[in-house]
Amino acid sequence: MGLIFLRTAAIFVALLIVIRLMGKRQIGEMQPFELVITLLIAELACIPMADTSIPLLYGVVSILAILLMHQIVLFINLLSSPFKTLVGGKPSVVINKNGIDISQLKKNHLDLSDLIESMRTAGFFSLDEVAYALYESSGQFTAMAREDLPKEKKGSLPVVIIDDGKFDKKNLSLTGTDEIFFKRILKEQNVQNLKKVFVLTLDGTGKIYLQCKGEKYRSFRIKLPEGSTW
Repeated sequence: MGLIFLRTAAIFVALLIVIRLMGKRQIGEMQPFELVITLLIAELACIPMADTSIPLLYGVVSILAILLMHQIVLFINLLSSPFKTLVGGKPSVVINKNGIDISQLKKNHLDLSDLIESMRTAGFFSLDEVAYALYESSGQFTAMAREDLPKEKKGSLPVVIIDDGKFDKKNLSLTGTDEIFFKRILKEQNVQNLKKVFVLTLDGTGKIYLQCKGEKYRSFRIKLPEGSTW
C-alpha cells in the first residue's frame, strides 16, 4: 500500500512539472494536438500507478518523451504557418454579412442547434444580431454584434420554425401557428420549395429571420395570429 502511495505521489509530481512546462495555454484552451497529448499523458500516468510490476521510471520517461514532442511541435509551429494550420486547424467563420455559412457548419460537423446554443452562450439570442461569428481552432465561439441593428422592443425568445427544410412541430404548437401559416409567408417571399429553406425563426414581436440555401438572409416582421404568445 505504501509503495503504491509513493509511486502515485512521484507520478503526480512529474505530471505537475510537465503541465507547468507546457505553458498556460495547455491549462486553458487547447489546440487539437495538445488535447491528444493531454490524453496520452493521462493514460501513461495511470499504467505505472496501477501496475506495480512496471518500473516507475518507464512511466516518467514516457511522460518526458511526450513533453519533448510537445515542445518540438510548438517550435515548428513558430517557424511554419502551414504546419501550424495543418496540426492545429484554423478558425471557421460560420456567420458573415450574408448570414449563416452552411458549408462551414457542415465542415465542422455542426448543425443549426449547435450554432444557436453557442450564440446564446455568447449572449446573442437572435441570428440577425450578429455581424460575424466564428469558431476558433480551439473550439471557442466568438461573435461580433451588428452595429447597424436598430433598437427594438424585446419580445419572447426566437424559436426555430423551419430547420433545414423541415418544420419543427413542437415550436409550431408553442407559437400557436401551423404549417399553412408559414407556407403562405414563404410564398409571399417567393420561396416555392420548403426544402430550400435552411432556417426560419420567429420571435414574440413577429420578427422573422429567413435564410434559404445559397442566398443571403432576410429579416422582416409579420402580424402574429391572435393568441400567439409564448
